[in-house]
Amino acid sequence: MKIILAPDKFKNSLTGLEFCSAVETGIKTVMPDVSIVKLPLADGGDGTIEVVNYYLKGKVVSIEVNNPFFQPVMASYLYAEDSKTAFIEMAEASGLKLLKRKEFDCKNATTLGTGDMIVDALNKGAKTIILGIGGSATNDCGIGMATALGYRFLDKNEKEVKPIGVNLSKIKYIDVTNVHPNISEVSFKVACDVTNPLYGKNGAAHIYAAQKGAKARDIKMLNEGLKSFSKIIDAVFGIDAQKTQGAGAAGGMGIASKVFLKGTLERGIQLIKDLANFDEQLDHADWIITGEGKLDTQTMSGKTIQGVLSSAKAKQIKVAAFCGAIDLEGKDVKDFGIEYADAVMNYAKNLNDAMRNSKSYVEKMAKTFAEHLQQST
Repeated sequence: MKIILAPDKFKNSLTGLEFCSAVETGIKTVMPDVSIVKLPLADGGDGTIEVVNYYLKGKVVSIEVNNPFFQPVMASYLYAEDSKTAFIEMAEASGLKLLKRKEFDCKNATTLGTGDMIVDALNKGAKTIILGIGGSATNDCGIGMATALGYRFLDKNEKEVKPIGVNLSKIKYIDVTNVHPNISEVSFKVACDVTNPLYGKNGAAHIYAAQKGAKARDIKMLNEGLKSFSKIIDAVFGIDAQKTQGAGAAGGMGIASKVFLKGTLERGIQLIKDLANFDEQLDHADWIITGEGKLDTQTMSGKTIQGVLSSAKAKQIKVAAFCGAIDLEGKDVKDFGIEYADAVMNYAKNLNDAMRNSKSYVEKMAKTFAEHLQQST
């Protein structure tokens, strides 16, 4: 029997790799001869970098870059020399995690540091760059990132503008004459799980700017800036920015990745599955065991388990889900396509116990599952 282990993390209690180790131990106490393949997954959120490096086997590169307010900060990314692949998270240089809450001010923030990391990877010879754009502190439509790459953004007097959100409406021209020569030779893949347009009531400013420190008047101003800048994008690149799905992700980094990097926007889970050669590894599998902290109605909106189920369905492989908690009726779980489900909360005394001892409970769940398999064969 061949079983694939393909979990996401249990936030704040269990990494995907720890989940795999616990499940393998539990199953093999009952079925020592079973073939187990560990394929931990992630959807592009926090914890993704550890999962990516499980497949990339790269090295951590640390460099000094610009933080959201043009101050020096050390940022890290992964680089695998063998495959010439870099994995860069914009939050490392341009993220809210670098700031205290009182410092949040997206109208004056820049993505320049994200561009600094991209330039470093380009100079190392990267041929593929995977860019995660979650957790941003910015709303500059990626002009900071693009500035690091050699794009110049000019006002009506052909003077270069400071690359921050408040200046978007001042931009009248884009100078592309000195763009980094290696960009055209690199495949950029961008993990983007939102579909927001660039501007308007569902756009970058109205939906996300408030949580990045913008006041009501700032949101209105940023929205107008994005709208104004979209016309420049349309004219220079021949792309209808507003009709591009996901353009408003990360304060406009969605459209920026597409026009300045010639990147493709893909769901985070799909990018990780591609790195893992996930679908090919499923051949001849009898079961896939997946899992995440909570199985609920949000599970099917681009999360890891949804990605697992789509692959399993295509190959008609049964799926078991081991979760921290299950907030669904049994019928709903079956309707998702999950054949067997169990949760840490079925074993733990309380939430604290569940969080503290999740590994041992997952091991127990795996043992129970293996006993179930033995009885049904």
